[in-house]
Amino acid sequence: MAKSEASEKTLQRYSALLAAVGLEQKGKNMTYTSMNGNMYSFVAKEGYVAIRLSEGDKQEFMDRYNAGPAISYGATMRGYVHVPDSVLKKTDELMEYMKKSHEFAKTLKPKPTKKK
Repeated sequence: MAKSEASEKTLQRYSALLAAVGLEQKGKNMTYTSMNGNMYSFVAKEGYVAIRLSEGDKQEFMDRYNAGPAISYGATMRGYVHVPDSVLKKTDELMEYMKKSHEFAKTLKPKPTKKK
């Protein structure tokens, strides 16, 4: 699938957001962040950014930005919110939620690695 101009802009904004917060960007085909084997943000194949938040922060984000849950391959991603493009442009505002997402990821049970 060829990257569209919109998805390039999304990737640029996502990369800038991660750099502003000081988080490591991972992935070649799918850009994401993870900690202890738990992914906590990603750029969906549909071209939007999703972040994983605690239940309270997720509801606050959805109410504040009129956002919905992240949906990938037709399934709702439990714990993730779809970051509207209008919000992705506001790096300073979104930094607060990326930091919360990172802190929440620290509380998740580590997943075992598959590497030997």
